[in-house]
Amino acid sequence: MGFLGHRWNALLIWHLSDGPKRFSELQLRLPRISPKVLTERITGMTGRDLVRRTETHTYPREVTYSLTARGEALRGILAELYEWANGVAHEDAVVTVVEDCPKS
Repeated sequence: MGFLGHRWNALLIWHLSDGPKRFSELQLRLPRISPKVLTERITGMTGRDLVRRTETHTYPREVTYSLTARGEALRGILAELYEWANGVAHEDAVVTVVEDCPKS
């Protein structure tokens, strides 16, 4: 669980869940992450066998990142967490609206 608590890790897995991405694509999807931190996070996830780094042997060299089977297993968990968070946010918004309404 500590792994998912690290800033950016869950978001990186989420963005990789819809297919392989290049480094620059990940930067575009997460504009507030620095290149250094993105590199550290990808390296850490590669070391945990959650992300696969694929390099082409063409010129120019092309590197893509995708989820491994272990990384894919987290997709469902993150989707459920997303649904739960949306439900809580919706409930909180409803409570706030009701509390802010003038009493008649």
